[in-house]
Amino acid sequence: MDRALTLASARLEKALRMAAAGHEGQVRRSSQVPYVEHVFGVAWILDRAGFDEDVVIAGLLHDLLEDTPITRIQVEDSFGSHVADLVAVCSEEKLDAQGRKRPWIDRKRDHLVAVAQAQEEARAIVLADKLHNLISIELDLTENRPVWSEFHAERDQVLWYQDAMISVCAEGSGDPRIERLATSCREVLARIKALGR
Repeated sequence: MDRALTLASARLEKALRMAAAGHEGQVRRSSQVPYVEHVFGVAWILDRAGFDEDVVIAGLLHDLLEDTPITRIQVEDSFGSHVADLVAVCSEEKLDAQGRKRPWIDRKRDHLVAVAQAQEEARAIVLADKLHNLISIELDLTENRPVWSEFHAERDQVLWYQDAMISVCAEGSGDPRIERLATSCREVLARIKALGR
């Protein structure tokens, strides 16, 4: 069906509900707003950029495997293997084989490698995630909320990772939607760096 004619669907509603239920009780680091605001923002960015329903749904679900008890099999059973594959690429390996939390830098380096090998739709979701996170950081900084103390890394490390992931996602892409997302990310990141705090 033509994307322009598909304004909503039961499948999209099901994804909205899964995201809301999965992230129930979770809040954003600095602002303490319900976490689901983030995944709704990512999906909204992807939709506005012109991606299809599978990508928008994966945007809604992109943090479920990493941050909730919901499994890849549950995502695949509900939305198919394509959506499940996209969500899996967006998920870091937070725990080691013994169930201990892995060091921040190891998780980020491994995720950079995984995303570099991913299909463009997955990289678009990662960029939408970064864009929404960066906008949130910028807003929190301008509203004098604590930001950098909320991370498991220093400010310079967080900014390095954001910059590195934007570059990995944009590298070799001929898709103007991805280029637009990457450009938007770089613009917000530059403003954050210019704030100097």
